[in-house]
Amino acid sequence: MQGLTEFLPISSSGHLILFPKLTGWQDQGLAFDIAVHVGSLLAVLLYFRHDLKPLLASWILSCKTKQLTLESRLVWAIGFATIPVGLAGLIISIAGWEDQLRSPMLIASSTILFGLLLWESDVSGTKNRDEFHLTWRDVLLIGIAQAIALIPGTSRSGITITAALFLGLNRQAAARFSFLLAIPVIILAGASETVTLINQNIAVDWTTLLLAVVFSAISAYLCIKTFINLLNHIGMLPFVLYRLGLGAVLIWMI
Repeated sequence: MQGLTEFLPISSSGHLILFPKLTGWQDQGLAFDIAVHVGSLLAVLLYFRHDLKPLLASWILSCKTKQLTLESRLVWAIGFATIPVGLAGLIISIAGWEDQLRSPMLIASSTILFGLLLWESDVSGTKNRDEFHLTWRDVLLIGIAQAIALIPGTSRSGITITAALFLGLNRQAAARFSFLLAIPVIILAGASETVTLINQNIAVDWTTLLLAVVFSAISAYLCIKTFINLLNHIGMLPFVLYRLGLGAVLIWMI
């Protein structure tokens, strides 16, 4: 489920919270959450492996020469756009708001609201730019949108794609930038959860966690590949309809 929903605009965190609640299963636990996120990270690194090498090389060169190319500028943009979600996550952790944000009604409401915004962005966006031509203002706005995705049900990929479409990116460029943004976010989230896990001193079933990494990586890789290949043909409407249906069912169940 993590692999299939992490990169689709339908909220992986919302599904991971709701699934145990709806089935009556025990929560999968922090260690398992870390494992499936590691799988998602491996998938996005594998899919973009041919793009990441020149991007990183260009970024390292820009650090030495202090001159930006389109590639190095994109890497800096990804780092800049990660700052808001890092700050928001820190505030939520310090304030102890994690439990309040796991409310089923909040998840249902955000699923519907941000689904409608996704549809509006897909209909009204000009779709005439790619990710290499984002302005710093664009990057800031997408970064703020990504911070809002800490509300379960919002969908990190969904809201960043929504913001990018509103700013005029084409569908594939919006998806690529969203997926590249996932790399530092997953690393930060995984590191934070790992520290928490170590402090809890909980026994870990490594075989189960390894299987979780493998299945999450495989499903996430297939999801990314299929989503990007089909995006120009199907648009965002199928995901919008899914979100509206899911939100309606959740409200009815609550």
